[in-house]
Amino acid sequence: MKRIKTDLCIIGGGSGGLSLAAGAVQMGADVVLVEGHKMGGDCLNYGCVPSKALLAAGAKAQAMRGDAFGVAGVEPKVDYAAAKDHVRATIATIEPHDSVERFEGLGVKVIQAYGTFISETELEAGDTVITARRFVISTGSTPFVPPIPGLDTVPFETNETLFDLREAPEHLIIIGGGPIGLEMAQAHVRLGSKVTVIEAAKALGRDDSELAAVVLDKLRAEGVEIIEGQGAQSVSGAPGDITVELADGRNVQGSNLLVAVGRKPALEKLNLKAAGVETTRAGVKVGADLRSSNKRIYAIGDAAGGMQFTHVAGYHAGVVIRSILMGLPGKAREDHIPRTTYTDPEIAQIGLTEAEARATYGDKLTVARFDYAGNDRAIATGKTAGLIKVMVVKGKPVGAGIAGAQAGELIAPWAMAIANGLKMTAVANMVAPYPTLQELNKRAAGAYFSPKLFENPWVKRVVRTVQKLIP
Repeated sequence: MKRIKTDLCIIGGGSGGLSLAAGAVQMGADVVLVEGHKMGGDCLNYGCVPSKALLAAGAKAQAMRGDAFGVAGVEPKVDYAAAKDHVRATIATIEPHDSVERFEGLGVKVIQAYGTFISETELEAGDTVITARRFVISTGSTPFVPPIPGLDTVPFETNETLFDLREAPEHLIIIGGGPIGLEMAQAHVRLGSKVTVIEAAKALGRDDSELAAVVLDKLRAEGVEIIEGQGAQSVSGAPGDITVELADGRNVQGSNLLVAVGRKPALEKLNLKAAGVETTRAGVKVGADLRSSNKRIYAIGDAAGGMQFTHVAGYHAGVVIRSILMGLPGKAREDHIPRTTYTDPEIAQIGLTEAEARATYGDKLTVARFDYAGNDRAIATGKTAGLIKVMVVKGKPVGAGIAGAQAGELIAPWAMAIANGLKMTAVANMVAPYPTLQELNKRAAGAYFSPKLFENPWVKRVVRTVQKLIP
């Protein structure tokens, strides 16, 4: 058994671990990266990248349908296997950036094996025992498979297997109406599959209900059947013929089943008890500094039990690098973290939703709104479905939600504003090029100030006085 000592040992080569490794080694630290599966983690191989690539294929097919702008629509000829080839090519294009070779070239020692703690200061990976001044757990998460009776007897997909399918499902049943379930529902219905989504509560239940309705209405209009308030009670059948029984006794029959009800932290292989690391059902128990009960060990990204997004893992990497390498205090926060569901239209949110803001601030809250239908670029491109809502308290945004075309891009100014404590004037003073969807943000900010300017009698009196006094 080989033994090595290092400044920093990172467990997990996903987005957070790779960001941390690249930053730390280039700042002069001795870094060991332990990865037992695929470099790039879930995001590159099973999540963000392949899902967006398949959504792009679906969008291409959908763009050919229907008459619009004087162009006659046609029914596209979809080659599902070729669409999956596009997914694989997209992953392959990005892979070198996350590869073992690149990180070894940067100076990181990469050990391709699963890591297991054997003490509070030692990690065993393959034939190597690593002693480090600091460890960072960045193992991500895996699909949660609920204990539905019969699920263990029928074939089903998760996001880790779905992208390996080469034949289009005739009828895809999806259990779970969250972002993953609905993104894959729209991609598949656009590529020619019949799709039924089963959600025990409300589809897109974490999002503002008014904004969610914009997305759900569009999906239903495209042919996605969305059943809400009905959990899956049991599953039965065989390959190509699967039945899901609902709580009300109805049966949904389809050819394929996708389980997309959430994710759980991937901590099983680590033997955290030996390391003296406390955990909860959500993940490693950490403080605001992302340090665990063992002061030598940190956790970032999905493993830390908070928001499960790739950009959160990257943000966490920046927080801990201050502490580990520079000895500076660093604390993670969540109020400035945006999230986006990449359906068409998209839905994006940062900070508090309207319901959350009303519960927190009551009558101190002002909600500024603006509809896509009032934006000239949206009108010109036929993308008028949607709206933006900004929750404002004492002149500062405490949340923003957008449902509509490019919502994930449009949320960025609000992310900057909330992260830096800026006031609404920062966005109102922005000059957006015309015609762009970015004007929606400026118009929403203007909607906040309009009543103060145009409905205030004192403003009118001042203006009238100035007009009389100044020749």
